[in-house]
Amino acid sequence: MKKALVIGGAGQIGRAAVGALARDGWDVTAASLSGRSDPHWPGEARAVALDRDDDAALAALVGDGVDLVVDMVAFEPRHGRQLAALAGRVGSAVVISSCSVYEDEKGRGFATQGEPDGMPVYPVPMPESWRTVAAGDEGYGPRKVLIEQELTGLGERLPTTVIRAAAVHGPHCRTPRELYFVKRNLDGRRTRVLSYGGTSRFHPSSVRNLAELVRLAAARPGSRILNGADPDCPTVAEIGAAIDGLMGVETETVLVDGGPPAPMVGDTPWSMPNPVEMDMSAARAELGYEPVTTYAQALPETVEWLTARLREEPDWTVAFPKMAASYTTGIFDYAGEDAWLASRG
Repeated sequence: MKKALVIGGAGQIGRAAVGALARDGWDVTAASLSGRSDPHWPGEARAVALDRDDDAALAALVGDGVDLVVDMVAFEPRHGRQLAALAGRVGSAVVISSCSVYEDEKGRGFATQGEPDGMPVYPVPMPESWRTVAAGDEGYGPRKVLIEQELTGLGERLPTTVIRAAAVHGPHCRTPRELYFVKRNLDGRRTRVLSYGGTSRFHPSSVRNLAELVRLAAARPGSRILNGADPDCPTVAEIGAAIDGLMGVETETVLVDGGPPAPMVGDTPWSMPNPVEMDMSAARAELGYEPVTTYAQALPETVEWLTARLREEPDWTVAFPKMAASYTTGIFDYAGEDAWLASRG
């Protein structure tokens, strides 16, 4: 059996990737800080604890060599250099990156959205050949680009497939965008406000589709960069309506032209004036990729998991601390929303 090491195996994408590889016949070791396993993994998959910043510990796990390393948590340039140092003992690699590396023709990207005239306008759909932010040590996008360049530049020394994920969704997410609608419904909120007319589109990426890309790339090693997203790209209004249907509730949606009319009112984790939609044709051509699910098909599992998590821990800032840090507690400022609605009569 070919050996695979998945770094970040207990995370959202990692859990799905470990299962996909194990079912495909790989001897998989899932390494994570917690060392957790997943009950859905085949019995052959095993979990170990690893601090991925510990070079010696990672090298010891690789040992005399593995056929594949999958890295879910390559966030810093040193992580790219760490993998590069293992070239010769690793057959190939798959590394998860992000669509946040892209910028538009005016140099605007995800990091400029809070600036005046900072909202990017991307091509629809956006191919992997589109321009990216400059590589650098500062900022999430620049660091990801630096990692991409470090690893794809190795060529045959370590064939690396980079997968640029978009709005990742599925169980075990630390920043689940769907929480916005699920929590509101559980809290009994039956009126909501959506900015930009509810037409915002931020291409979702199911963990199951990303795991399928990992599986295919593992079987066909190469130095390449591929987008990773679902076959469907619903609007924020369509996502809200789908979640309502799954939870059996009826809501009224107030659509607002333009951005949030008051601080955080109508502002969701998807809200932006221009769409972000990924071109998936390269993955089909390079790997023969076909999605294993759509956003709509994967959504029930996410909603069920979120509902159960909030029953277990009703304080969402405790249940999802990274979500609270990323989007602030203002996304559930019901008093502010009610005040704005009252001002409209």
